[in-house]
Amino acid sequence: MKKGWEIKRLKDAALVIAGQSPEGKFYNDQGNGIPFYQGKKEFTDKFIGEATIWTTKVTKIAEPLDILISVRAPVGALNISTEKICIGRGLAAIRPLKTLDRNFAYYFLLEQQDKIVGKEGAVFPSLNKAQIEDIEIPLPPLSVQQRIVDLLDETFEKIDTLKANAERNLQNAKELFESALTDQLKPRKGWEEKKLGELATFRNGMNFTRTGKGDVIQIVGVKDFQKSFWVPFDTLETVTLDGKLNEIDLLKENDILAVRSNGNPALIGRTLLSGKVNGNISHSGFTIRIRLDSSVISPIYLCHYLKTQKTRKELVDSGNGVGIKSLNQGSLSSLSIPFPKSLIEQQTIVQKLEVLSTNCQSLVTNYQKTIVQCEELKKAILVKAFNGEL
Repeated sequence: MKKGWEIKRLKDAALVIAGQSPEGKFYNDQGNGIPFYQGKKEFTDKFIGEATIWTTKVTKIAEPLDILISVRAPVGALNISTEKICIGRGLAAIRPLKTLDRNFAYYFLLEQQDKIVGKEGAVFPSLNKAQIEDIEIPLPPLSVQQRIVDLLDETFEKIDTLKANAERNLQNAKELFESALTDQLKPRKGWEEKKLGELATFRNGMNFTRTGKGDVIQIVGVKDFQKSFWVPFDTLETVTLDGKLNEIDLLKENDILAVRSNGNPALIGRTLLSGKVNGNISHSGFTIRIRLDSSVISPIYLCHYLKTQKTRKELVDSGNGVGIKSLNQGSLSSLSIPFPKSLIEQQTIVQKLEVLSTNCQSLVTNYQKTIVQCEELKKAILVKAFNGEL
């Protein structure tokens, strides 16, 4: 420990207030009480925003600039209050005493975040008041704390600027490919346009249980789609069917799979193209197979077209159902597909898209790496700060 620093428990440097939710009868949405926050779900950025629930009876209060810590699902998430609020069971407030700078305490808890794990409970881990009070904090003189905070503020501002630039460039790289995709596949003079139902047949995927005692196969499920173009054969799940596999359900090379049903509407219509298939592989009931029975269009060209934002929106909007959206064969069948009459021209477009995709993906990977490095740099700087190395 650096000379002049000491180790104290948080209870000796701050007041810890455990949240306690008011009775339901005291809640209202008229704004004539005090803002009420239940937990992490209401957090926004570093400073907490305006609450949507109010209470006319106050139980436990956090004052403006108190540090808020989530004590359940998840444990350790941090925020700072901008106003007087009522805190529920999912939160605790930490109010530093005179010897502890508020921002120094916030940065310290941020550095400790991964180590604040709480106690395993029946439903989820939780953190109680005593555990928070028992956290040990290195405490240099107040002037040193404030100097460290100034250094961290200045450094983090620069890192945040770098990260924001990388995030903006990341989005630009993704939009660049989408723009090129849309441009290359935009109908031109001399192109044909057919309904997908004129070009392909469809088949819904298979349903299976965990207790099956029949054929063992690999299955393509919704989790395998992500943002891939090709079916990821190396990572497919193996399942046991209740009976024998029907040959018509086997996946073949050049089959296209689409997400048919999911609780998240944004996943509807995501597609994968199958490469060469080895072994018995099928697809789950939450997906639908598109199998071309026409040679006028390239499977790779078609898969690219199905991945455009315009097409995805059409497919998502056509999904029916209230809770879980579902794409049906009729929606796919009626989808209009524009394409060059020449397979050579289709292949030329595909080659251009693949080159651009490779270049854009390289940019995306670099920007994602920069974003991760920014967060890792912050963590490393925080460790140095509380080891007295700044």
